[in-house]
Amino acid sequence: MNHTEDSNETTAPHVVKEELLASGRWVKLEKTTYVDPAGSTRIWETVRRTTRQTNTNADGVGIIALLKRTLHKDCVVMVKQFRPPMGCFTLEFPAGLIDEGESAATAALRELKEETGYKGEVVGVTPVTCLDPGLSNCTTQIVTVNINGDEMENINPTQQLGDGEFVEVLLLPLDEFQTKIDELLKKEEIVVDAKVYIFAMGMVQAFFKPRELPVLKQ
Repeated sequence: MNHTEDSNETTAPHVVKEELLASGRWVKLEKTTYVDPAGSTRIWETVRRTTRQTNTNADGVGIIALLKRTLHKDCVVMVKQFRPPMGCFTLEFPAGLIDEGESAATAALRELKEETGYKGEVVGVTPVTCLDPGLSNCTTQIVTVNINGDEMENINPTQQLGDGEFVEVLLLPLDEFQTKIDELLKKEEIVVDAKVYIFAMGMVQAFFKPRELPVLKQ
């Protein structure tokens, strides 16, 4: 980072201007000029999606879908897919971009059906949250969905994937969520989405150690 002026006074940090450096179909790279709390003018490199719709401040949705079936443990519906930027497979919540005119809830049900074949009911939507604010302005809303696995259409769900989409659906028991993820990591070369692992840690706390801080493996 570089700066052109300094001051000992505290000021409200703010963006001065954004200049386009490069643009593709899905993302663009910008040079962001901003003023920091000390009053210094600095430069940041920012990645933005080109697809954010006019009716929302969120680029997309992430879906925490809980599959409930008679005589089965409740399971979290997960997706495994090859992600070119990572160069390997990843374990993620179902997710996708919000289309024009869609609410987060509507987008979540559509994406869940497309990626996993399951039809569910929305039971909660978070505020707009950031994903990687040191790199990008990309935002998401996490939508929680309950799936009645005893309904006929959810007994043998059929994915509705688009051209070039290859998504494997995994069902992980809610009460063994972190354990099953750790077992998967030992068997496969796979990277877990941070949101997924943090949720898994939270489930361990909720089930077993509600008054203790989580202990991470070294």
